[in-house]
Amino acid sequence: MKVFVVLALFVATASAGFVTPSDQAVHPRDLAAILAQPEGIQGRITNGKEATEGQFAYQIGLNFSSRGGGWWCGGSLIDNNWVLTAAHCTSGATGVTVYLGSTVRTNPKLSYTVDSRNFVQHKSYNSLTLANDISLIKIPSVSYSRYISNIALPKISSSYSTYSGVNAIASGWGLISDSAIAVNSKLQYAQLQVIDNSVCAKTYGPLTVTSKTICTATPSGTSTCSGDSGGPLVADGVLIGVTSFVSRAGCQSGAPAGFVRVTYFLDWIRQNSGVAS
Repeated sequence: MKVFVVLALFVATASAGFVTPSDQAVHPRDLAAILAQPEGIQGRITNGKEATEGQFAYQIGLNFSSRGGGWWCGGSLIDNNWVLTAAHCTSGATGVTVYLGSTVRTNPKLSYTVDSRNFVQHKSYNSLTLANDISLIKIPSVSYSRYISNIALPKISSSYSTYSGVNAIASGWGLISDSAIAVNSKLQYAQLQVIDNSVCAKTYGPLTVTSKTICTATPSGTSTCSGDSGGPLVADGVLIGVTSFVSRAGCQSGAPAGFVRVTYFLDWIRQNSGVAS
């Protein structure tokens, strides 16, 4: 039955005139295991710049735990009580330590630990197609400051914007290297230009790149990568994307980087958190 469904999807996309994808999208969280290169492109915004203290007050660090181990993701503070991140980050986790106001990853101004009962993961998240890769995390109320503040959600009126050609900023932390030389894990950021979904679909196909997706170009190997999952993509002070996928070939491959399109999920965010744009 599963083979039939996959074949039917292939026939449907082919008959609609779509180009066969040239690459495979994977979640940044999964990329390091695929490449097995701890000193290579794992765990950072590749070719990014170091952030200064308070520059990205909305940036959240998320240290997830599970019965099988732990992993690091990013997130965005959208309200005093709510963090927006990726479903592939919350998936399988039993709890998370939330870092707020950090520039150095392990030195937050404030931190909370909450369990998975505080997660609102999209019920239709699909780890195969990467669809609906979005989650909310409820945290104790925080007071805003120079170092901790929310990021605005897009207005409903911008729901039909493609953002194509817009310059946006992605941010996130690098993981400490497995090599003998320790790497200073400071917050990194990079400016990335949004590209049209039709261009991105030539790489990943129309089953991955949909109206729920935003893609950016990755010139000179500048891209999101493992450890940046769930983190923000911001344009003109507004959260337009959540870090979701990169190329299986690696973050520096030159293939587009993929994000959840926040405008598509504004109703979902409001219904599950009460936070409105």
